[in-house]
Amino acid sequence: MKRITREQLETLSRQAARSARRRANWNLHSNLDDPTQRFCNAMEPGTYVRPHRHEAPPRWELFFAITGQALVVTFGNDGSLLTRASIGAEGPDYGIEIPVGVWHTVASLKSGTVLLEIKPGPYVPVTDKDFARWAPAEGDSACARFERWFREGTIGSYPPGA
Repeated sequence: MKRITREQLETLSRQAARSARRRANWNLHSNLDDPTQRFCNAMEPGTYVRPHRHEAPPRWELFFAITGQALVVTFGNDGSLLTRASIGAEGPDYGIEIPVGVWHTVASLKSGTVLLEIKPGPYVPVTDKDFARWAPAEGDSACARFERWFREGTIGSYPPGA
């Protein structure tokens, strides 16, 4: 039996806060070949998750807030902003499932945010994510501007510079 304790989540959040990427994860699955990938992902404000989709192989993805609050955003194939929803440990929405092939990202809204993520495996880093060409790569100087847009932009609008 694996237990997810407050102490483990607090430790994971401290690791995320010290990380250059502002994220840290703890795998609950025993190996990358597991048919169901499940892990706790600690995310601090300021982390940037490049928009991506899981299309080949086709995979859905489930996010469930254990602590804190996160923003989940979906995009059209052309990069247009489709939906934006907040999930949090205090509700009213606790989780969101992203369908197969939908462009999406997630951003931390509160320090100490930990999400439980579940998706079909196995995990193969080379094919796990199809990154959006219309979004800056992690570490690019345009990331902050892009994130401001997807957090605050009008639904139906296009990414900065598009």
